[in-house]
Amino acid sequence: MLERSGHSVLHYQILPDDPAVIRRALKLQCADPRLSAVILTGGTGVSPRDRTCEVVQDLITKRLEGFGEIFRMLSFRQIGAAAFLSRAVAGIYKGKAVFSLPGSEQAVRLAMRKLILPEIGHLVAEIRKPPSRRGRRSRIP
Repeated sequence: MLERSGHSVLHYQILPDDPAVIRRALKLQCADPRLSAVILTGGTGVSPRDRTCEVVQDLITKRLEGFGEIFRMLSFRQIGAAAFLSRAVAGIYKGKAVFSLPGSEQAVRLAMRKLILPEIGHLVAEIRKPPSRRGRRSRIP
């Protein structure tokens, strides 16, 4: 889906459900200057082995709260009440957009089609903007 939408996939890897391995891989990938975003799938549920969200939440410096909220709303339309079991999360880590999605193909397609692909270009552009000048204030009309 990414490549069909004009994005390059620089790396693909299947990892065990081990927080240390996931943390190490995320840190390594986000150190690559060619990379703009990371998408992780799986490990977002509530079972004891689902710990990807904890790793991502510990590393990200800015959390994109709306991502998980909107994903669960869209998911609710497809699967009903079970949607609240998803802990999908997104944020910024080392200047990269990071998305953590449920592992089901249906959930990944939903998140990609409705959330990630429509906004990833805009999100990356915003992340890459230089910091504003000090002392500059927002104007409220």
